[in-house]
Amino acid sequence: MKLKAIKLRHFRNYDDVEMHFSPGINVLLGNNAQGKTNMLEAIYVLALTRSHRTSNNRDLIEWQSDAAQIYGNVSKNLGDTKLEIDLGKKGKRAKVNHLEQAKLSSYVGELNVILFAPEDLSIVKGAPSVRRRFMDMEFGQMSNHYLYDNAQYRKILKQRNNYLKKLQLKEASDQLYLEVLSDQLAAYGSKIIFQRLELLAKLENWAADIHAEISQDKEKLKFKYVCALKKKQQTDIDTIYEGLLHLYKENREKEIRQGNSLYGPHRDDLQFIINQKDVSTFGSQGQQRTSALSVKLAEIDLMKEETNEYPILLLDDVLSELDDSRQTHLLKSIQNKVQTFLTTTSLSGVARDLISDPKIFNIENGTVSEEK
Repeated sequence: MKLKAIKLRHFRNYDDVEMHFSPGINVLLGNNAQGKTNMLEAIYVLALTRSHRTSNNRDLIEWQSDAAQIYGNVSKNLGDTKLEIDLGKKGKRAKVNHLEQAKLSSYVGELNVILFAPEDLSIVKGAPSVRRRFMDMEFGQMSNHYLYDNAQYRKILKQRNNYLKKLQLKEASDQLYLEVLSDQLAAYGSKIIFQRLELLAKLENWAADIHAEISQDKEKLKFKYVCALKKKQQTDIDTIYEGLLHLYKENREKEIRQGNSLYGPHRDDLQFIINQKDVSTFGSQGQQRTSALSVKLAEIDLMKEETNEYPILLLDDVLSELDDSRQTHLLKSIQNKVQTFLTTTSLSGVARDLISDPKIFNIENGTVSEEK
């Protein structure tokens, strides 16, 4: 999978720009606050229909304009695909080969991206919500089933929380309706947990090998999925479903008192373990960064395994956060393998030595010029 070209109209600080990319490494070069990250964000929105930086569409539209458009030409194994995202006052529209998609979920997966930015180091040491979002965003690109199940789960979770709040305030008393919502939540929750366990097992295999290579076989990386269910309750969808239903039944009064759903994939977490120790608590900064890098590089191979297409890799000023040895491993891993977009204020000596034939774009105040 390659992004051959992109066109932006009134997106962030880009008024009207069109760029044609190399299938290898594309370097977006320029000072801070000139629009480098905005370009990566545009590619991300083109892929996922939403930004990784804001939930407000208005932030994505050039300040004096009412709407923005992103057009992309994607090359895949089965041929080229034209994608379009329209952002306006009434929301967003997504088109594939000029045909509007009734659901955004049917659009996601046409272009797969993996973003690695300095804040992604928080995958290891950040809050559980960061890791849940990581799983949902990445696995949603790999599986339409996961994307659908997660959307349905969120919808029912909102309904159930609203009803628990009413029970808490004694504005409602029908326990049967709570049971119906609990059953629906457990049904979709069990599918999400099972898919997470399956995909995490595959991701762990790829990440463990990469981590061992970076650490010169001194460290062994493992994943641990953390949830309220016992290990024996995580074997298949039916067992997970029964386990969740039991949790909802046993803790009904507790959930009503708190007015919130306390169990399910929206509360679960992921631990990274090195040599049997939790990296977030006991790992050094170097181990945390190596773990995050290993996971991101492993995603490339997992996405290829699941979709039969390599994703596009977006590296947002990440080289400045990695030492020479980790930079070297990252750049060697992606060279001649995956199309990459890399933002930086300057290419380090290591990067210049390792990147062969990059296409370099200079970006200044939303204006793009190609370096010859």
